[in-house]
Amino acid sequence: MYTQHTLNKNILFLHIAVMLFGLSGVIAQFVEIPAVLVALGRVVCSSLLLFVIAVVKKDKLKLDSKKDYGLILLTGAVMAVHWTTFFQSIQVSSVAIGTITFSTFPLFLTFLEPLIFHERLKKQSVFTAVILFIGVIITIPEFSIENNTTVGIIWGMLCSLTYAVMTLANRYFSARYAGRIICMYEQGTAAVVLLPAFFIVNADWRPQDIAGVAFVGFLCTAFAYSLYVTAQKNVRAQTAGIISGMETVYGILYALLFLGEVPHIRELVGGAVILGVAMYSSLKALE
Repeated sequence: MYTQHTLNKNILFLHIAVMLFGLSGVIAQFVEIPAVLVALGRVVCSSLLLFVIAVVKKDKLKLDSKKDYGLILLTGAVMAVHWTTFFQSIQVSSVAIGTITFSTFPLFLTFLEPLIFHERLKKQSVFTAVILFIGVIITIPEFSIENNTTVGIIWGMLCSLTYAVMTLANRYFSARYAGRIICMYEQGTAAVVLLPAFFIVNADWRPQDIAGVAFVGFLCTAFAYSLYVTAQKNVRAQTAGIISGMETVYGILYALLFLGEVPHIRELVGGAVILGVAMYSSLKALE
């Protein structure tokens, strides 16, 4: 039965998952292979681990309908684009820019969620989305296609759009299937979509690259993403999306600690705005 305690627990799990998400961008900076191969390695590791866990726990692997198969395969293809653009954004700019622009996806959710699920567009949701967008704008230093920052922003915005689509699809699936089964199908599909890149893109895999991709795949994806999808149950996608905006703050902190990337004052101010919106949304959900 749905209770306030369940909601509180799900909100907590969302925050834990997002903290782990924030690590992936930093780990990717220690990996020198192209972004598409980082994404491929990530989904291969995570989908294999999830499949083993599902078999050991004797989970039901069969989906309920052809519609669900079609939708989850489509979502997996979107995931392939999402992870690739995420790592591309970070590699051409910085962890801060990649995570900050990624965090704009609640803007898409605010308007897509009511449209798809036939819900009323709430003024409060629009307000929090606008404030979140202001936080992002504060953080971006300039908009010039000639510099890496702008290129990183473009990749990050595409990443945010695909994540919004995935979040909406997972709201549908989380009410019907276990989180790890959803993730297994989506990430397995993404692995198949990205597999040709392994044979097309040249790369010199170092032990450091293999270890980094494995870490991101197993911990920051298989575990964290399963936890995130499971916690979405009984939580509005827009609320979950706002909480995910905290990945920006965690990413900047991790980059400072592990990479020595000192954030500019604009990044600090923008991150503070994003964190404030995320905390406000979390507290409102707990009322």
